[in-house]
Amino acid sequence: MPEEMTITAQQKIKTSDDKKESQEKKAPARDDELWKGILDDTFEYFLRFFFPNAEELFDFKKKFVFLDKEFNRLFPPEENSAGVRFVDKLVKVHLKNGGAKFILVHVEVQGSKGHEELSKRMFRYFYRAKDKHNVSIAAFAVLIDHVKSYHPKIYKEEYLGTKLSYEFNTYKILDQDETKLRADPNPFAVVVLTVLMALKNKKIKDDQLKEIKMDLTRELIKRKVSKVKHDKIMAFLAYYVNFEKQEMMRIFEKEVQQLTGRTTPMGVKEILLERRKKEGIEIGIEQGEAIGRHAEALEIAREMKKDKFPIEKIAKLTKLPVEEIQAL
Repeated sequence: MPEEMTITAQQKIKTSDDKKESQEKKAPARDDELWKGILDDTFEYFLRFFFPNAEELFDFKKKFVFLDKEFNRLFPPEENSAGVRFVDKLVKVHLKNGGAKFILVHVEVQGSKGHEELSKRMFRYFYRAKDKHNVSIAAFAVLIDHVKSYHPKIYKEEYLGTKLSYEFNTYKILDQDETKLRADPNPFAVVVLTVLMALKNKKIKDDQLKEIKMDLTRELIKRKVSKVKHDKIMAFLAYYVNFEKQEMMRIFEKEVQQLTGRTTPMGVKEILLERRKKEGIEIGIEQGEAIGRHAEALEIAREMKKDKFPIEKIAKLTKLPVEEIQAL
């Protein structure tokens, strides 16, 4: 009897330890920043995914214009927004028919609730973009969070008989049907599947994650897509959820190569590095322009100082610090 009790106690301890280990195991890290690139790379698929009559609506012969820089100027990042994950895109899309030559498509991908309510932020983005461009705007909120009850769809405001109601398109990935996505030939369905599988399998081991990625790779192969687009979607599904051990990524890449029967001149990692490099160059150009403006302001301040202008007035006109002007 004592021996049976000891065995039972050991089993309970082991079960408790296993449960504790399972609870302590963190979900694989997601890289929601990859949405920035995948929307650029697959925007035509995005429009076709959400609009069955996209071919009739949009002129796909004309290039999309991504107004990211303008968007960032209109809507600077929220203060104290560390940890809040959302990606915004404002895209000029040409119409095939109709009076307007183009419309704006605003897409927000949100991974967690921000300091400002999503519905209010969507409305704020709408009226600022509308005020600047005065064209029709189609807005989408793609919700990639794991909270089932969170699904804002409309912004309302009322005061003293004045009423406002702004409704926008929403797409909650957690609510989507996996079977329907697998049956959808649109390559963007694979992007959605990648996120859906990440939400459904939050705490899994590397070998299980690899099998999911291989399954998604097979789904991508089924779709008719150019090699360039294929590689970019592969980059998303390969790196959206990271393996715990880097060795598993090498195994995954080897299995992908065996499955596709080809090697690519630019692997998924290189695609991401190239994108980061491009973003870095754009940031560098902006910084260079800022340095140029600062140098010009210094030269103006120097001349004004020679002409005996008051330091305070020079600072007001050039936006330079008083200390910097005094040191000239």
